Amino acid sequence: MNASTGSTENTDGTLVTAPQAPEPHPHANHAHGDVQGRRAGVVIASTRAAAGLYEDETGPVIIDWLTEHGFEAYPAMVVPDGGPVGAAIRALLTQHPAVVITSGGTGLSPDDRTPDVTLPLLDREIPGIMEAIRRAGAAKTPLAALSRGYAGAAGGTFIVNLPGSPKGVMDGLSVLDPVIGHLCDQLEGRNGH
Repeated sequence: MNASTGSTENTDGTLVTAPQAPEPHPHANHAHGDVQGRRAGVVIASTRAAAGLYEDETGPVIIDWLTEHGFEAYPAMVVPDGGPVGAAIRALLTQHPAVVITSGGTGLSPDDRTPDVTLPLLDREIPGIMEAIRRAGAAKTPLAALSRGYAGAAGGTFIVNLPGSPKGVMDGLSVLDPVIGHLCDQLEGRNGH
């Protein structure tokens, strides 16, 4: 990994580079529970969308949610399923965002490897987040129980694996709504208790 360029080598030897940083927000100092000025990255795991055969529908939903919550969002990185997802997350981590949200690759298909490439990057898991996300999804479809996603911290960055469907993403984001600011505060060592 080259920290100066934010690039990391993929399993096939190709380089994955983090997107350009958004312009700094004028209110970079945060109040408790406030995310203004914090950066966030999005990784979409979709072999078809990465090949241009399918239009990514979840990236815009996540970017809109991040923007509405005051994050400075990097452009979504759309990559093939599997190893490229891990390379994209590692590239984003070189930029030290507060949050990285992935979408897709959390099921049981052979190429659904997002959880497998995410887990080794986490210093600490936050299982309650994923329990709540699966519970929110299960209220609408029993298939939510099949999601293998993780949520946790990689240093000061919160990483969460959301499903690949827009409805699944919206269910996951609704769980994050009331906790995202406090979660970021805690990872930065700002408890506010």
